[in-house]
Amino acid sequence: MPPLKLNNANLSRILNAGKNIKGPTYKRNAAVKEGIVHVGVGGFHRAHLAVYVDQLMQKHGVTDYAICGVGLQPWDSKMRDILKSQDHLYTVIERSAKGSFAHVVGAINSFLYAPDDREAVVAKMAHPDTHIVSLTITESGYYYNENTHQLQAQHPDIQFDLDPANSDKPRTTFGFLYNALARRYRSGLNPFTVMSCDNMQKNGAITRHMLESFARLRGDQDIAKYIAHEAHFPNAMVDRITPQTSEADKTALAENFGIEDAWPVVTEPFMQWVIEDHFSDGRPPFEKAGAQMVKDTHEVEQFEKHKLRLLNGSHSAIGYPGQLAGFKYVHEVMENPVFHKFVWQMMQEEVKPLLPQIKGVDIDEYSKTLIERFSNPTIMDQLPRICLGASGKIPQFIMPSIAEAIWNTGPFRRLCFVAAAWFRYVNGIDDSGNKFAVDDPMVDTLQAKAKAGGLNPSELLSIKELFGDDLRKDERFLKEVSKAMELIAQDGILKTLPKYVD
Repeated sequence: MPPLKLNNANLSRILNAGKNIKGPTYKRNAAVKEGIVHVGVGGFHRAHLAVYVDQLMQKHGVTDYAICGVGLQPWDSKMRDILKSQDHLYTVIERSAKGSFAHVVGAINSFLYAPDDREAVVAKMAHPDTHIVSLTITESGYYYNENTHQLQAQHPDIQFDLDPANSDKPRTTFGFLYNALARRYRSGLNPFTVMSCDNMQKNGAITRHMLESFARLRGDQDIAKYIAHEAHFPNAMVDRITPQTSEADKTALAENFGIEDAWPVVTEPFMQWVIEDHFSDGRPPFEKAGAQMVKDTHEVEQFEKHKLRLLNGSHSAIGYPGQLAGFKYVHEVMENPVFHKFVWQMMQEEVKPLLPQIKGVDIDEYSKTLIERFSNPTIMDQLPRICLGASGKIPQFIMPSIAEAIWNTGPFRRLCFVAAAWFRYVNGIDDSGNKFAVDDPMVDTLQAKAKAGGLNPSELLSIKELFGDDLRKDERFLKEVSKAMELIAQDGILKTLPKYVD
């Protein structure tokens, strides 16, 4: 029997086909209100926030918080077209040693593609039914200067949106948020909550600061005050490994579950969300779906620090050296015993001593769980996904640990090896001389600095948007990272790595 195309008409047949497929039996479309507008509908959103909302709709009868997806970028047209063709249904495939499980998700109720109709996006955000605007826009979408901690106000896109003459055609997330909040202010409505779901420490605080800065630069102080005093921006820690979907994933879904889905999501069973309970216009009961709601921003930051330094930092330790060494998948890197030992020792000896103690959290057990997750061969998580957008990741996942180690005069040679591997990675040539694409919004600047600096890290470290003076001026760090760069250039990753394993 050929697979059934995923859509409303075929949904009941798919769920009743006897293949142990879960899916929505709740009402959708006009029968529900779209209380969440989400910007950046990619794999992670569809495996994380949308799954939480789906569970609330399915198990707890929540009808006021269905999701309207929004795409701001030209490449979002593919997601628009596929979701539309499937009545905004899609499949989450969970993979582990226990097997594969399929779950059709119906929480995304509609999708707006901003380049087609920017006013429709602003109007949707400003609508009284919208209580939350959530974001997965990647680190670069925040226009955040890692060195000054300020908005990149001179960026051409920000400059465009700051011009009142362009208020009817915003480009950036902040342009849309500002226009929608201004409209709500003038209508006498509460501001919606702006909820970042991106992998950034203090993601809510950064979003608040960037949007407030944008509002002040726009010049309307009343709206700036409205945003500053009445809008809420909860900090959150999010976690679920979500590799890029491949053609093989689509084929496996069709063969094993009888579902024809043009863009399913592959993920692991593990899922975590710790979020500050600070909302300006109501919220759904996320805790009923398993989210950890906490009152204290400090508590969120502690969870964030554990996750960003251990999970994301280790992903960097796997990704950039792994790609240079010629590996393709995360689990392949972890199958290499030297790499496996390197990642574990970096966690235990260099990162763990810098982390806060959290009641009920065993850092050793958390680290073991991460090693198991990285080693999961069924996920097929590709290294280019781990490596993309590194200019927004390395300054958050690796450099803060190095900076703290500098301050505490703690061990950091493995962390420096990871930094050195990234400095070489940006050239786009692996240890065998094969070229690969460096997917990064700062790729031109990075490659120019790398070429100018050679084996001297000072040129790359001079990029003030990414690195602070605490790194540029520390002799111990410069010596260690220079040594690693020289060894990698001379011998390659696989011959150099044993020198960093005890």
